[in-house]
Amino acid sequence: MSSTARHRRPKMTEPAVFDEQEGGADPATISQAAHDTAHALVYHGRDSDDPEITERFIRLAETEGIEAIAELWADSPAHSLAGSLWRIYAIRAAVQENPRRLAEYYRTGRGDGTTTAAIAGVPEPPTSDEMTKLADMVLAGMYTGDIDVAFDRAAAFCRVIARGEALWADNHEGTSQDVARRMTARADQLIRTAEELEVSARAFRAGTLD
Repeated sequence: MSSTARHRRPKMTEPAVFDEQEGGADPATISQAAHDTAHALVYHGRDSDDPEITERFIRLAETEGIEAIAELWADSPAHSLAGSLWRIYAIRAAVQENPRRLAEYYRTGRGDGTTTAAIAGVPEPPTSDEMTKLADMVLAGMYTGDIDVAFDRAAAFCRVIARGEALWADNHEGTSQDVARRMTARADQLIRTAEELEVSARAFRAGTLD
């Protein structure tokens, strides 16, 4: 990875916000590096039964910085291991940034107990602590469970949060039109993220995920 590449720090106050790279090294070189590092990181970890390795994988964004994760994977295709990893790390960072708000959106979005909420797997009641635990569990599932299940859980989480954020904007009087529009736009982007992760899950099951 060229040291000349420059990246903006992702604004992680909401899980729908993803980074955009500016300039830098040859795109083909960057793409290959993203592919190689994602596959090496995930599959090396899955070959080990050392819980310390799994813990380091979960904490990667904290130890290396979310900017480093963005530099590696943010420009990777959505339907790839690297692109999916970036989205899951970004979701986790958003949860860590504001777990109480995400818990509120989740409580609103789950309704009376939907199948999507069940797939996401947040225990009841969905507290801020449970939001953080879920994000860690999804990443751990990349190492110790089924990768496609991890993608599906992250996608389901995005869908519940998206529904909750959209409903929150609709139901809270006094919310300005500008704020409501921004919340609705973030909800729409979360739905797209969920769809991308679901495609990655299906590709992994088909053996075609790059």
